[in-house]
Order: sequence, then C-alpha cells, then structure tokens
Amino acid sequence: MKTDLHCHSHFSDGKHSPSFLIKRAEENKITHLAITDHDFMTATTERNSKVQIINGVEISCNWQNREIHVVGIGIDHKNHILKSMLFSQQASRHKRAGKINELLVKAGIDGLVAYLDALKCVSVTRSHVADFLVLSGASKNRQQAFNRFLGKGGRAYVPATWVSLSEANHAISASGGIAVLAHPSRYKLNRSNFNKLIDSFKQAGGSAIEVSYGGIHPNTKRTLEETALKKNLFMSAGSDFHDANAHWTDLGKFPEISNFAKENVIWRHPKWHFS
Repeated sequence: MKTDLHCHSHFSDGKHSPSFLIKRAEENKITHLAITDHDFMTATTERNSKVQIINGVEISCNWQNREIHVVGIGIDHKNHILKSMLFSQQASRHKRAGKINELLVKAGIDGLVAYLDALKCVSVTRSHVADFLVLSGASKNRQQAFNRFLGKGGRAYVPATWVSLSEANHAISASGGIAVLAHPSRYKLNRSNFNKLIDSFKQAGGSAIEVSYGGIHPNTKRTLEETALKKNLFMSAGSDFHDANAHWTDLGKFPEISNFAKENVIWRHPKWHFS
C-alpha cells in the first residue's frame, strides 16, 4: 500500500484538475489517493483507475486566534452536516475576498474580481489573490504580496472567520470520516503550545495527525511519530501537492512512516474501509 492522503486540485489552490492528479498518482505507483481541497469536497468521476480514490477535504479552523487545518479522510460528500458547514466556510471565503478587493481598489489596484471569476477554483484563498498581485505587477512575488498586502499589517489584510476545531471534527465524524490534524509542524508553535494544540485537537474529537509530508525534517517527523504514539493518535501522511512545476514536491514524495510507529497508521483506524 502506497498512500497520499493530502493534495489539492484547481478547485482550491492547486494548479491541476482531479483527472491530472489521478493520472499522476498512477504514474507514481500510488494505491490510495485523497484529494483534500480547502473547504470543498471534490467529486471525481474517474473510472477504471488503478488508484483507490478516497473522499477528502481540508477544513480551515480557528484555534486560539490561529488558523489550523484539519483534513477529513473517507468522508461522505452527501452528508448534510458537513455540506452545511462547508457552505458556510465558502461564504466566509467569498466575503473575505470581497473585502480584500475593496482595500486593493482603494490602493489603486483593480481587476481582482475578474481574475477570480476566470479561475476554476471554488475555494478562493489568499494564494489566489497573491498570484493576481504578482501578475498585475503590484508585487514581485508571492512573499512580497503577503508582506505588503495580505498578511497582518498589510494594506489589504482582512482577518478570516473560520469554524472551531470542534465544529470541523464533529462534521467530519458525522460524515463517517477520520479527522486528521494537518502538518502540525508548520504552525510555528513552541513546545508548550504545540502540546496544547495536540491535546485540544484530541479533546475536540480528532483521532489522527499527519506525521510525514513534503519537505519535513527527519527529526521533526520522528517527534510527530513519538507524539502520536504517546497521545494514542493514528498517523497519516501526504504530500500536500499543489503544482507539478514545484519540483521539490510531488504526489507520494514524502518519507515513509517509521517501522516503529506503524502500529498506529491510519489504515488501522476503525473507520478505514478501503481495500
């Protein structure tokens, strides 16, 4: 079994179609693939694929005034609780984009709405806005776009409104899925707050954490594996793939979960039902 349980299509901030992702997964000998777009459940119509496609989603949450991401694996895309929550998240995204546009127009930068309307994405993210700022010549690159406009203190900064960890985990569980804390090492937390996040996530109904993903340091990976064992959490892994031109990452390109930790791999979870 070779899994990749975290990647994105052009329906959120990825660059490619679900069909492209599935073909890429086949080329990379992946057996199980979850497309986990931001606050959107991507339905695939691929047939006769050698890859087992698993319904997934990545939900943006608020925890202690920080944006935290929770991946849902094996969800039922027809579940009304999850659908309702994601509809609310989408509304928040579009409202935020509208406010950002107003601030950009005041700064003399117009055209964002037309740019976003031309995209295939359903989930509008600040990454899309950053791309627009680069293409329009307002910023040299994405990092400058966030520093000057989109990040805290920027000219077009608008805070996000997300659901809580509890709301996200409840919706995932109600839909029959497994709630996974995404890329825990990327939140820039000290050890104390890191442990608080893990405990809060588990208390909110989460049952797994990602312990391996693209670009992770071996020491960080081992720490996450040891934390998962200590906290009795299952372990997931995924590339967080967005773009084939980003050569430092690819579908399935991340370190395997260590042998000493494999007793807690996600496919041993009671809700895992994929052959």
